[in-house]
Amino acid sequence: MKEVTKKSKIDKLLNGVERIGNKVPHPAIIFLGLIVLVVMLSQIFSMMGQNVTYDALNLETGEFEPTTIFVRSLLSAEGLRFILTTPVSNLMSFQALGVTIVAMVGVGFAEEVGLIGAMIRKLVKVVPQRSLTAVLVFLGVLSSIASDAGYLVLIPLGAAAFYKVGRHPLAGLSAAFAGVSAGFGVNIIITPIDGMLTEILNDAVHIINPAYTVNLMANFYFNVISTILIVIVCTIINEKIIEPRLGEYKSQGIIESDENENEEKGLRAASVAFLFVLVGILFLTIPTWGPLRDPETLDLIGNTPFMDSIIALILLLFLVPGIVFGRAIGTVKSSVDIVTPIVKVISNLGGLIFLLLIISQFIAYFNFTNLGTVWAVSSADAIESMNMSSLALLLSFLGLTVILDFVLVGAVPKFAILTPIFVPLLYQLGVAPEVILAAYRVGDSPINVITPLMPYFALIVTFAAKYEKKTGIGTVVSLMLPHALILLVLWIVLFIVFYVVHIPLGPGIFMNLN
Repeated sequence: MKEVTKKSKIDKLLNGVERIGNKVPHPAIIFLGLIVLVVMLSQIFSMMGQNVTYDALNLETGEFEPTTIFVRSLLSAEGLRFILTTPVSNLMSFQALGVTIVAMVGVGFAEEVGLIGAMIRKLVKVVPQRSLTAVLVFLGVLSSIASDAGYLVLIPLGAAAFYKVGRHPLAGLSAAFAGVSAGFGVNIIITPIDGMLTEILNDAVHIINPAYTVNLMANFYFNVISTILIVIVCTIINEKIIEPRLGEYKSQGIIESDENENEEKGLRAASVAFLFVLVGILFLTIPTWGPLRDPETLDLIGNTPFMDSIIALILLLFLVPGIVFGRAIGTVKSSVDIVTPIVKVISNLGGLIFLLLIISQFIAYFNFTNLGTVWAVSSADAIESMNMSSLALLLSFLGLTVILDFVLVGAVPKFAILTPIFVPLLYQLGVAPEVILAAYRVGDSPINVITPLMPYFALIVTFAAKYEKKTGIGTVVSLMLPHALILLVLWIVLFIVFYVVHIPLGPGIFMNLN
């Protein structure tokens, strides 16, 4: 990474973060060390008899029930059986692995035959350079409608787009990553995560008031304003802090194919193929009898076949146009020309697959011990006993969410643990449950971009290493730290303004129950 001549204090801080982060061992070694640490802690706290009692969600009944859990030792007979009998199932149930491989077959093939490069060249001709950062951040926020697709598609495209226009590709990666991950909790439309969080929140509300129901529009106004905030803040951070620090990019031997003389013809053919696939998807989803709708409720968004098929649809939306594009420009002449690029893509993922194997074991062992749940419930109980004001309690809840996000990555698990504790408490103080959901969105998202425990973090490092061969964890953390910290502070300020001024969070949704 190029050193700028005159370093600001921020540059020096971020350079220090990068140096320290890149000196740590390979991520696989780090996670192996974390596994050893979890084994030791599980034994210590198990011997101490550490336990908590809280209202846990019963998946069969859909109700919260008082549950006592103990820290379980990985060195006990049960723990050793778990370690030795579950490595395969731990890996196979690790969603990030399957999602990455399936999606990258389509996306990687499209890149190998030249479609991605052609799309980027077309994009940078249409989008003004001065708007490119904002467009990437905004598309990143919107990508949450397709679950994890933004990680696999938009982030590498962001880096490639910046590279094509002569800007540092890691700045493009940073902008896209900020939108996709730091903005994952909000959107200008209803997303699958809204449905999951709303269901959990309703279960928690019904502990104290069975007649109260939170709807999917509960945070709509707050989400829209938050999206605007994220786009503005992350764009400014990227252009005023990240890009100047990165300096001018010097290519490190990346092989880029030149523009093919038949590229326009190929893009037109690929567009037609894309539309055919899209029409097929619409045929399977729009009619009430569509097979990708929920067979009982006929819902399209939520826990439905359509949402479960997003990754497979992404595969088709890139693979089919990629094949047609390749045929049009002459890079795909036989079935061998289809299989060979896909094999190359999968082989390039070998290092990542090994790392995901280690990460999947760590997450499974950590969940087995109950350490995360015991810590979360104990912290929440301590906050509850402090007799704070409603705003102070909300900010404490938000802060606890931020801290937990370093180790309990994923929006649903933390929310399921915290809501049965905080929702009844704040409800009795006159705070609407929808406010807790808004606070959770603020606390859950920004830290995603700087915690190596985030399932796709290793993939982001891999994307960055394409352009900077010496990229490590420190490189990505130093890129994203300004986004995480500045966005978190300003987002908290926005939340406080909503609360103090009593701005509605959604249609007919106010801060106080009264």
